[in-house]
Amino acid sequence: MSKNVFLLSGTIGDLHDPALHERLAAAGVRRLQVNVDDEHVAAAMRIPTGEPVRAVVSTWDADPGPVLDALATVAPTVHGWRVDERRRLDPPESWDGSRADALSNVAILRRPDELAHAEWLRRWMVEHTPIAIRTQATFGYVQNVVLEALTPDAPRVDAIVEELFPSTGATDMHAFYGSGGDDAELHRRLTELMASVARIGADRDLDLVPTSRYLYALDQTLG
Repeated sequence: MSKNVFLLSGTIGDLHDPALHERLAAAGVRRLQVNVDDEHVAAAMRIPTGEPVRAVVSTWDADPGPVLDALATVAPTVHGWRVDERRRLDPPESWDGSRADALSNVAILRRPDELAHAEWLRRWMVEHTPIAIRTQATFGYVQNVVLEALTPDAPRVDAIVEELFPSTGATDMHAFYGSGGDDAELHRRLTELMASVARIGADRDLDLVPTSRYLYALDQTLG
């Protein structure tokens, strides 16, 4: 399936509004994923590089033009990309619009200029991903490799990654890293992870957006 991901900035309107969903459904959106930096994740860490991203919207097999038009009614700034989705660790999912019991971190990655694209992908997908999963309490890991921008003024983005953690990970580092309250183990995991992060250039020029995750089946025949 073709997947598009949209980053929304500025003052965001109600992404749960049934009227918005009707407009998206009319644009061909059958399934809708909404990740919002809302009150449930207010205490979590954020890393913005420019105007903070407030929401991330994902759609499948829908014309991006009408989707962009619909999203522009609830956000002053919307950028979109066509992506190649790779689900490395399938999160539990319920398409009924309920909030997932998770802290869903969205990382916006940019390839360092000194790394060729193929080498960057290899380091990220072959070397880094297993380290990220084993050093954190991750129970969902979805990689979106950017194929092309859908908006003419879109900033450079090479990948958009979603990782799910226990909700308590928003304020508890041991819960986030799965270190079981052991400070030495927490330090070991952090050291291993940060060394790997630096090898793919994600120790700089990175946006990190904590979000709540909501899934909607706009086509009721999907169940």
